[in-house]
Amino acid sequence: MKYLYAFFATSVLLVALDALWLKFVMGAIFKSELGEIALEKPRVAAAAMLYLLYSVGLVAFIVAQSGTVPWPRTLLMGALFGLVAYGTYDLTNMATLRAWSWKLVAIDIAWGSFVTMLSVAPARAVFQLTE
Repeated sequence: MKYLYAFFATSVLLVALDALWLKFVMGAIFKSELGEIALEKPRVAAAAMLYLLYSVGLVAFIVAQSGTVPWPRTLLMGALFGLVAYGTYDLTNMATLRAWSWKLVAIDIAWGSFVTMLSVAPARAVFQLTE
């Protein structure tokens, strides 16, 4: 059950923060950088699958492995996970999409590292409380 609780804790925070970020910050940036290829509204099913998969990854690779390591290390590993995941996405887009820009790469990777770091915190707390 502790894995399920940790998954819920991380996914709720991740989805809430990312929704706010996309609505109030990145929405306008995507529109100005990507123009007509940017969707007006996200594809909800694809977004749900992304958050499900990403949250599973955070719990399996960061939270469940955190054990007795100091909290700063867990947060650092969360930031690193975000850097790798968002970096993979953004650099692939930069390599393959004409409209993708270095501005999008930098902003999105920074955000991904930050939001992932924040998202592992409640999951680790819940994971430890349910031991």
